[in-house]
Amino acid sequence: MDAFSSSFLSTLLPSKLIYPAVTTARSISTPHLNVSSVRIEERPPASIPRTTTTTTTKAPPQPPITQPPPPASNTLPKRIASPSLGAKKRVEPKLSTFIFNTFDNIINNFIDPPIRPSVDPRHVLSHNFAPVDELPPTECEVIQGSLPSCLDGAYIRNGPNPQYLPRGPYHLFDGDGMLHSIRISKGQATLCSRYVKTYKYSIENEMGSPILPNVFSGFNGLTAAATRGALSAVRVLTGEFNPANGIGLANTSLALFGNRLYALGESDLPYSIRLTPNGDIETLGRHDFDGKLFMSMTAHPKIDTDTGEAFGFRYGPMPPFLTYFYFDANGNKQPDVPILSMYRPSFLHDFAITKKYAIFADIQIGMNPMEMIFGGGSPVGTDPAKVPRIGVIPRYAKDESEIRWFDIPGFNLIHAINAWDEDDGNAVVMLAPNILSVEHTMERMDLVHALVEKVRIDLRRGLVTRHPISTRNLDFAVLNPAYLAKKNKYVYAAVGDPMPKISGVVKLDVSRGDRQECTVASRMYGPGCFGGEPFFVAKDPENPEADEDDGYVVSYVHNENTGESRFLVMDAKSPNLDIVAAVKLPRRVPYGFHGLFVRESDLNKL
Repeated sequence: MDAFSSSFLSTLLPSKLIYPAVTTARSISTPHLNVSSVRIEERPPASIPRTTTTTTTKAPPQPPITQPPPPASNTLPKRIASPSLGAKKRVEPKLSTFIFNTFDNIINNFIDPPIRPSVDPRHVLSHNFAPVDELPPTECEVIQGSLPSCLDGAYIRNGPNPQYLPRGPYHLFDGDGMLHSIRISKGQATLCSRYVKTYKYSIENEMGSPILPNVFSGFNGLTAAATRGALSAVRVLTGEFNPANGIGLANTSLALFGNRLYALGESDLPYSIRLTPNGDIETLGRHDFDGKLFMSMTAHPKIDTDTGEAFGFRYGPMPPFLTYFYFDANGNKQPDVPILSMYRPSFLHDFAITKKYAIFADIQIGMNPMEMIFGGGSPVGTDPAKVPRIGVIPRYAKDESEIRWFDIPGFNLIHAINAWDEDDGNAVVMLAPNILSVEHTMERMDLVHALVEKVRIDLRRGLVTRHPISTRNLDFAVLNPAYLAKKNKYVYAAVGDPMPKISGVVKLDVSRGDRQECTVASRMYGPGCFGGEPFFVAKDPENPEADEDDGYVVSYVHNENTGESRFLVMDAKSPNLDIVAAVKLPRRVPYGFHGLFVRESDLNKL
């Protein structure tokens, strides 16, 4: 759920806020279901693979996961309480809850059924996109090489993992946030998977059924928006949930600043989390920075490792459409800077910073109410007639008076890689994938091609120059974190095959000439094997003389032929990104979004 969709839902809800009543449900096992942890009230389909949770300290080997074809029925089951959380005593639902769920089923089956593949749960949640149950800390086996000592700490990756299998339309972005953490210490590894205990997750877990609609997929068309909006409003008025407590999913990324670790989703406030000494993951709560952070913030804050500051923003469908802010090294939020020259709502998922500036992209994706009303589409859509532009504002601006906008036709940025200053601060350079065929971003990600470009803006003359870095379909690109906001040489990017599946990782040398192919190393995962966003971990981050690429690239990789998932550690300096360690995971890790490596010294400060 993004900030647009979250704000859109809030406009459909009444201002009267009532705290919800609570019901619980016991877990029920079934031999028919091929998805872990689901409450069963209907006959389940056979298309979703199952991963079971073990509570032992070392998981037994598991058989390969089969992938049967989708069933003819579009009826999906609901979720079973996690065995690791313990079975719950059966409590009969309130009459109002039963009535609301009945209306919800009518909407999903007759008014707005999931007929398009992009919102059909049987398609979206197939294979390794299928949800898994929580996993307590479980020992892993190192099956190749050895884990370097510089990896002592934890690699944590966020991603959508619906608590309940949806009864109606479902988009990949709609799932509850689940963190998959591999804790490494002295060459040993422990995997743990836990939901971020958001308000939405917690209240639905207590009620025993979904309550909030899937916003990315549930408001496609005026009829669907009106019926689901009305049902949500009634649920609020009768006390089933209180949107003032947040409706976000915390399913996108993680960030570490001010000695706090956060799980992030741009439709809500950050959720503070911590790792216990045995590798478990705890959600500490929703964090508003002493009441100074309102509604939401980006899932991609930028942390300057030299100063310890974190820079962020929020956006939405109501003015100001963009608000910029930052946090000092102690995590104290500084005052908002409303950007009133953003004249219409735009989809701002990410941005970039340099040592002097913050850089925002006003792209062709934004609120599209006419398409929703007359075309039956999503409230978030594209405007082909809009000319994308980039805004450059001083990093420590007190207001927006110094922001400058530059038109960049055809440049649609979803993720930024890095940016830096040149010519004594009179020019900025930004690296980012340019999303071609941007109209397919929400519906047909498999048709999207992301071309990494280098954009240079001469601030004195107002000139914009750009050239491609690589012609491959690349996104989810990262760099050595110490080079954020500085001129860097190397980028590590995920290869879409097609998106959202990742078939490998490439290393780019972005210092090469304008007409040169910049790929200098690559590793493809092999037939039927797909990974996620790579992450770079420096061997010795405290050594200022170390080479920029002196470190390791890590990622989770899943083999769809065997059903096995692994954690790979690759040598970032080698021409083939050689594997120096492979860890067999005790169960599969679903495909997800963004991750973060946190060193042991930083974990101890949380």
